[in-house]
Amino acid sequence: MTSDNQYSEAYVWIWLPNETEPVVAGKLETDNGNLLFNYGKSYLERVNDTIPAIPIYEPELPLEAGTLPLLDGLSMPGCIRDGAPDAWGRRVIINKKLGMKGADTDTTALDELTYLLESGSDRIGALDFQQSPSHYEPRSATNVALEELLDSAARVEKGVPLTPELDIALYHGTAIGGARPKALVEDNNRKYVAKFSSSTDIYSVVKAEFIAMRLADIVGLNVAPVKLETAANRDVLLVERFDREKTKQGWTRKSMVSALTLFALDDMMARYASYETLAEIIRYRFTDPKDALIELFSRLTFNVLCGNTDDHARNHAAFWNGQDLSLTPAYDICPQGRSGNEASHAMQISGNNNLSQLKTCLEAAHSFLISEQDARAIFEKQKQAIETNWDTVCNEAQLSEIDRKLFWGRQFLNPYSIGE
Repeated sequence: MTSDNQYSEAYVWIWLPNETEPVVAGKLETDNGNLLFNYGKSYLERVNDTIPAIPIYEPELPLEAGTLPLLDGLSMPGCIRDGAPDAWGRRVIINKKLGMKGADTDTTALDELTYLLESGSDRIGALDFQQSPSHYEPRSATNVALEELLDSAARVEKGVPLTPELDIALYHGTAIGGARPKALVEDNNRKYVAKFSSSTDIYSVVKAEFIAMRLADIVGLNVAPVKLETAANRDVLLVERFDREKTKQGWTRKSMVSALTLFALDDMMARYASYETLAEIIRYRFTDPKDALIELFSRLTFNVLCGNTDDHARNHAAFWNGQDLSLTPAYDICPQGRSGNEASHAMQISGNNNLSQLKTCLEAAHSFLISEQDARAIFEKQKQAIETNWDTVCNEAQLSEIDRKLFWGRQFLNPYSIGE
């Protein structure tokens, strides 16, 4: 580290497709507030190997020698930023490094390279970041009981320093995206993201997400499997990871990029992200574009029907195998609270219109190569499935009558959203 306690470089390690051990791909270096990347010579020379090198993400970081230029408006490659922690992980790291000061410290107190090198290694996707170009040392922890992780999360929210053991356990999940308390757990050869309730919740947010994810599966969306657990009398949502696969040789990792990276935007420019643009990218760059367009449109309409307006560009992602893109299963389908009927989505739907209404989706259907008749059929099928399975899924979640009345007609099947 430099004298001002900041890192100046980091080595990017990658798990190539179907491999269980990483190789070093290249180096990140700071440059006047930017992070620049260049591939290592040994990685570029792998092109003709049995297990050839792949671009971390093309067109952003093509397999070329030398320092690669940043895309316009970016301060670091988007595909690298996808591997960095978001709000929750940054709070955990600040708590670890700054102790109680973390409760009142803005996350900009630490730079991006620090967040990359100080976050856990089991991050989403197929990348990790190390100080060494030759020796890979994972930053990870063994499984810790959910009760202890819940206690740790509560301490971080209050800015209270953690015990060394819990510090390590919660720190393991710092690279997982999102703003809410979470950690990583492993059970029966499966890996999960554990999402906890927050001290600021005024309703059962965890159960609301469980219900939405289960209903999404029932209506036919490709969605990450979920389980609802209880620990220390609090709800915990376990979301199965789809970027990991257990083999006889060990865990493989699937490379992923967020829709924000597909758009070549950063977080400050996310307001320009739109479903229509994502549909255009799918048409030209994805495998099975017709099926992917129907899936994305169906996710959009389901978001409207369940009140998930936090469908920003980091909550959509694609697998990347070095040549092709394909949609990942849906995740983070979490109904949002409403004070009134009108609501707006995080991404634009039709032109500059992001109002959470099915008629807005109808206006955009042609961008997904879907006729108005087929779009209406998708709406109706989803609406009927939600109505038919509502009580069953709420019973699965052991949702109270108070919360059922709160969710129904407000988040789920809100009259403003389903009206035309």
